[in-house]
Amino acid sequence: MNRKEIYASVEIADHEIRLIVGEFYDTRFNILRVERAGITGIEKKKIIDEQNVVNGIIKAVKQAEESLGYHIERALVSLPSVNVARHNKRVHVLPQASSKRIRLSDIQKGLNEAITYKPDPELELVNVGCIKYITNGITSRKMPIDEISDMLIMDVDLLFADKETVYSYARCIEKAGLEILDVCLDSYAIAQEAAVFEQTVDKYVILIDLARQNTTLSLFTHGKLVNCEVLEDGYGKWLAKLCEENHLSPHVGYRLVQNTCCLKEHEAKDTIIYVWSEGKEQKQLSEKQVCQLVAPYIHEWIQGINEACAPIIESGDVRYLITGEGCEIQAVEPLFDELNAPWQLYVPQTIGARDCSLVTCLGLFYSWKEQIDIRNDQRTSCADAEVEQVVETIRRKTSTQDEEGGFTKKLKSILLNDR
Repeated sequence: MNRKEIYASVEIADHEIRLIVGEFYDTRFNILRVERAGITGIEKKKIIDEQNVVNGIIKAVKQAEESLGYHIERALVSLPSVNVARHNKRVHVLPQASSKRIRLSDIQKGLNEAITYKPDPELELVNVGCIKYITNGITSRKMPIDEISDMLIMDVDLLFADKETVYSYARCIEKAGLEILDVCLDSYAIAQEAAVFEQTVDKYVILIDLARQNTTLSLFTHGKLVNCEVLEDGYGKWLAKLCEENHLSPHVGYRLVQNTCCLKEHEAKDTIIYVWSEGKEQKQLSEKQVCQLVAPYIHEWIQGINEACAPIIESGDVRYLITGEGCEIQAVEPLFDELNAPWQLYVPQTIGARDCSLVTCLGLFYSWKEQIDIRNDQRTSCADAEVEQVVETIRRKTSTQDEEGGFTKKLKSILLNDR
């Protein structure tokens, strides 16, 4: 029987912890559990209340463990794309003299040499990006295992992030009782999930990750992550006036515009879409009122994106790929036509996780899977023996129920008795 590869991915978002437990089995990827836990300890990508974040992680993990029946020991963790710096390192590896045949150990040796590069004491290595292999004058992105060559040259892209941020996020994970299996920049993880690298061989893609507190812009070209910038405005600013004037919580404001509202000024109607009470006073909001409070801030946000990306748009074939929790506000989609380049919305299609807010967690699985061949790391997030024990228990219960008479047998018995 093939081994079940079960992994957990964790994203410390700006207002909640997101946890996905997934399984690679044969060639399939299955979602086993999705959990969220609200937090208030993040502000502008910085952790301002460590214990609050730790408690959120513990809560999400505990909920998943109770549902699945086994413990989560390790996790894949996303890190915010703050002060990202890309550096390229070229290394030379001599294959074994007797055969001159390139082996996996040669590639591992070259990679280990590349990741020792430290360009700045304030930066920490997070991701190994694009790797190009050069053998006999031929460049390829495929590992040249078993090829014969006098020399293996590796061009390795290294992605660094702010050291203080990296360690503060990692500390929260470890204080919550989890071992870190691997870390990955959130922008890189999204690109893995949305297959951005494959789309940028001859063009530019600007990835827009729209979160509550901020927006992350990531530039990709030639199959590489080139740069990241964080804008302080997120979809939360769109809703601030609506929530403040009507004494609504951010959650209620978000749900209101997500499900019941048109945000195009000339189409919004006077229809009442929300009614609530404050003490003995009944209040109500129409679609037009909500639109007037929210739409101007969306136009302002789009204008900021256009200005930030204008130099890139002028330089060549560029398009936007938009995702993130803010894209769950479906009414905003028509307004994206104001962007100064063609755009596309990315919504994950994995069953059980078809939500734009989960795109980072999903990408962590594929980022890890891509590295396994080189790293030869067989660790998973859960103990194999414990998982097998739970699966066997479920199998026995199912078998017992079938013997005692499952639903199909009971239905058959009813139909036969009616005759």
